Order: sequence, then C-alpha cells, then structure tokens
Amino acid sequence: MTGAEVLDVGRDAIWLTLQLCAPVLIVGLIVGVAIGLFQALTQIQEATLVYAPKIVAIFISLLIFLPLMGSLMSGFMRQIAARIAGM
Repeated sequence: MTGAEVLDVGRDAIWLTLQLCAPVLIVGLIVGVAIGLFQALTQIQEATLVYAPKIVAIFISLLIFLPLMGSLMSGFMRQIAARIAGM
C-alpha cells in the first residue's frame, strides 16, 4: 500500500466513526438541552434529573439506529476486504 492509500483508508475510517457516533450524540445533545431548558424554566436544580432521560433516550436511539450502523460498518468492511483482495 502506498501512503496515499493508507491516508485514504484512515480518512474513510474517521468519516465512518463520525457517521456512527453522530445520531446518538445528537439525540443526547437534544435531550440534554431540553432538560436544561426545563430546569431553567421551572427552577428545579436537581443534578441527577439529566441522567435518567438521557440514558433512556440514548438507549432508544441505539435501538433505532443500530441497523444503519451495522450496514455502514459492513459496507466499510467490504471496501477494506476488496482493497485487500486487490493487492
């Protein structure tokens, strides 16, 4: 493999990581902002109030996005296997 091919695989791996993490992180961000807004509006300053809804929302988002994540990872593995076979 040349240096350009290694950089290409590395770039693809980083892009795949971003695609895999983004849906779950965005759901966590939205739920965190919503809970923070709720706490600010109601003046309930309970520190543990954020964790339970975030955990449930992230778990549900993982269940929803798991097929997408699996297909992205299998596509990347097929691409890597094709590169290995082409050597």
